[in-house]
Amino acid sequence: MLVMLIDDQILAPKQVCQSCLMADRSGQPRWSKGQLRCGQQLHKVTEQQSEQYECMMGFRIAHIESVISEQ
Repeated sequence: MLVMLIDDQILAPKQVCQSCLMADRSGQPRWSKGQLRCGQQLHKVTEQQSEQYECMMGFRIAHIESVISEQ
């Protein structure tokens, strides 16, 4: 799942990307084969940190994998 990180908020990409010329037809970031095509990957500070990208508009996007543990 991709999320936008803006200051102290987490937003759905569609809220930000809908007006971006680099977004796909559905207003989502161009995500393909595990890579953000409309931005570049940022270096991780720690191994536990999620993958983060900076889009061409300057927003930070995080790729968060949901982990469901069975109890």
